[in-house]
Amino acid sequence: MSSTGEPSGSGRSDGGGIGPGFLFGVATAGFQVEGGYNGPGQVANNWLAWEQVGRVEPSGDAVGFWDRPEEALDRAAALGCTSFRLSVEWARVVPDAGEVDRAALARYRSIVDACAARGLAPLVTLHHFTHPAWLGEDFWLRPDAPDRFGAWAELAVETLAGAVRHWVTINEINSLAIGSWLLGMFPPGRVLSHRDMALATDHLLAAHVAAYAVIHRVRPDAVVTTNNACLDVYELDQLLTDVLLSRSLGVGQEDLGPWLTERRREHDALRPADGPAGVLVRRMSSRRAPYGAAPGRPTGRWPRRAVEAVYASPHRRTLDVVGLDVYDPRVADHIRLPGHRTAGGRTPGPTRPLWDDVPDPAGLGHLLRCRASLAPGLPVWVVENGLCNRVRNGRSYPRTDGWDRPRYLRENIAAVVAAADGGVPVTGYWHWSLVDNYEWGSYEPRFGLYGMDRHRGGGGVAWMETDAMGDDSAGTFRGLVAGLSADDRSVLDPD
Repeated sequence: MSSTGEPSGSGRSDGGGIGPGFLFGVATAGFQVEGGYNGPGQVANNWLAWEQVGRVEPSGDAVGFWDRPEEALDRAAALGCTSFRLSVEWARVVPDAGEVDRAALARYRSIVDACAARGLAPLVTLHHFTHPAWLGEDFWLRPDAPDRFGAWAELAVETLAGAVRHWVTINEINSLAIGSWLLGMFPPGRVLSHRDMALATDHLLAAHVAAYAVIHRVRPDAVVTTNNACLDVYELDQLLTDVLLSRSLGVGQEDLGPWLTERRREHDALRPADGPAGVLVRRMSSRRAPYGAAPGRPTGRWPRRAVEAVYASPHRRTLDVVGLDVYDPRVADHIRLPGHRTAGGRTPGPTRPLWDDVPDPAGLGHLLRCRASLAPGLPVWVVENGLCNRVRNGRSYPRTDGWDRPRYLRENIAAVVAAADGGVPVTGYWHWSLVDNYEWGSYEPRFGLYGMDRHRGGGGVAWMETDAMGDDSAGTFRGLVAGLSADDRSVLDPD
């Protein structure tokens, strides 16, 4: 516990650099690796209809983690990891209204116990983009959503808390709201439904606050976060964190609007917009901010459930760690003309595919310093960070920019180390992902340290000893973890 009575994150013991408390891990998510969802006789989540009508590729067996978790955990332990991130899937434990599958809950407990037996501190996510199908695709627009999620959190935490200290309540609140109601990427697949996106964001933040209280009631020494996908537009990212931190930073509820407006200015000064497109995106986003007094937008039009939850919480601060998912934060960079060239041909959409995200290790370091300055006294975790390439019909395509995963690992982890050396309290790094998995409707995007051969081997899938581009990324990560744990910085040098 900290001197203020609030829990502190695992971290460095000497106030500088990568210390013995640093968590090195790999990240996964239940729906993406477990298998056994949305088929005949299987549990169903909110992606059911999209899989049934062919709007997305069926998730199928995924990686088979539910039946064979030891395979993944053994590999993670062999990498030298000290943590393993996984999610507990609401749909599997509560497959129908009023029905709790106690065997599934016990299975999750056995998995987190297996993590501990291998020296892997489990980082458990309670919601990673999915919920039970019986709640409906528009669940997060319902006024009872925060309370229902709080009840789900209580059910899961009471069973798992004895073996789990580190928690993510809801994965990427901003991505879930944007993908579901602005870009149409996730169910229910709406496009430019700004008011629904704002309402869902508000309910998701309120749900986080509810789950935070539940976790700390059951396990007072817990370390709890929610991890935004890092974006350089204030309203799409940092605004959500600021709402959660406002009370602990001495801001009265009646002063929240003006304070958020000032925080926007501070954020934008730390991270200036990249070119005219970046300026335009920020201007448009500020007019639709769900909280605060945005120029040109009447006040009082937007939901306030999360604000009320923050200020009514028994906890002065409802975030123990600043959790960051870092890929390419520049929003304007993700907009492309339809038909632009990409790995394996051209793409018809107006957005850039994941395998064209621009690596920016220097930007990662700058981001860590900025986010730490906006949340003084809080540890920072890189909860996700990884490089994507494309595999289509069994053929692996190199990235058009020539980057490979070993280089990405060295340069991005070097940026994390440099930030820690410079005084940023970054205390954990989880690579996305351990293995190629189901990337929200498709198996084409590949992020794994280990590739997954989906065209040969027993059951149609088999672990590879390299990544999908044929590189020994697992070996690179293993060497980085071992070297940095021994304070050997030479492992960061290029080959």
